[in-house]
Amino acid sequence: MKRAYERLLDYVVVYTTSNEKSQTVPSAEREFDLAHKLVAEMKEIGIADAHVDDKCYVYGTLPATQGMEDKPVIGFIAHMDTAPDFCGQGVKPVLHENYDGGDVVLGKSGRTLSVKDFPHLKNYVGRTLITTDGTTLLGADDKAGIAEIMTAMECIVADKIPHGKICIGFTPDEEIGEGADAFDVAHFGADYAYTLDGDLEGNIEYENFNASGAKVTVHGNNVHPGSAKDIMVNSQTLAMEFHSMLPKEEVPEKTSGYEGFYHLTDMQGDVEKTELLYIIRDHDLDKFHAKEENMRRIARKLNEKYGQGTVELEIKESYRNMRSQIEGCMEIIDWAKEATRMAGLTPKTVAIRGGTDGARLSFMGLPCPNLGTGGYGFHGPYEHITVEGMDVCTDIVCNIVKSV
Repeated sequence: MKRAYERLLDYVVVYTTSNEKSQTVPSAEREFDLAHKLVAEMKEIGIADAHVDDKCYVYGTLPATQGMEDKPVIGFIAHMDTAPDFCGQGVKPVLHENYDGGDVVLGKSGRTLSVKDFPHLKNYVGRTLITTDGTTLLGADDKAGIAEIMTAMECIVADKIPHGKICIGFTPDEEIGEGADAFDVAHFGADYAYTLDGDLEGNIEYENFNASGAKVTVHGNNVHPGSAKDIMVNSQTLAMEFHSMLPKEEVPEKTSGYEGFYHLTDMQGDVEKTELLYIIRDHDLDKFHAKEENMRRIARKLNEKYGQGTVELEIKESYRNMRSQIEGCMEIIDWAKEATRMAGLTPKTVAIRGGTDGARLSFMGLPCPNLGTGGYGFHGPYEHITVEGMDVCTDIVCNIVKSV
């Protein structure tokens, strides 16, 4: 029987980066490569109804064992795509056995995984650390989650662990915010579910940011600079003025924990027209709405100053804090805590400074907190995970099934 890390090494070499510029579902046809691979593997494990639909969503179930039919139906979900933030093609994972707790040189890339930047590495002495070679991301986000779910399902079948009905789902396009868009909750069939898409083992997450995206379009007036006095309006200058009116301390690099932020992600333009793209985040709904309103206030103020239509602002909500949907069924958090203790860890509830498919699914009628996978440093060349951490996360999945 394969261990979770062996599956991870097998999955990460499959190129599944999603495409944020695509208009198709899935956003990249290559995501089907892993989906078909997983369906075949699920059938080998004993998940007879495993299948992938035309939108690249993988579904399968383990029917309840005799006498357990009345148990709550539990689901486990992970996403197949990797982030477009950094290269996800040609992944070459590297195993560092009996890791000594020090800095790790990542191949010939010139990059070093340092304890200074990732102090938790000191806790991994003696483990087998898995890293990239520094030229790509690893893809543990979220192929580690897939590997742990698959390994847990194989253990449950092989060890004949009594269980209620279990539902398994693997989604495309989570990294571009579309992973739950075409997820068929009714077809999936679970009462509750867990996404395995977090970081350190033992973490349980049922709070996440409220999130919006904002697009600021600034219009200027371009004339020859030699005769521009009192005529030219430089949209880039006005765009900088807009940005300068936002709270300078409320940015990702200066916030942590429950603190929200405004994040300028993209900026492009010229004298005639400039566009700014922001993401707006806060755990507290009132503060979140206040941030959105603050952007509207700044846009109004600049339009009063420079003329109506100079600044256009479009705000589109992305997802909400799942806590409001979980608070009515906290038994699913209790099951996860007990499962974590059974695995020898002290459970830790953590607020996500981001979002997951689980947040969207919770508002679609499927309460869905998030569990750690043992990975860290996602979306870049410093991504890493340990063999032993994945084993623990696999045990936690099995223990949840036993706890329900």
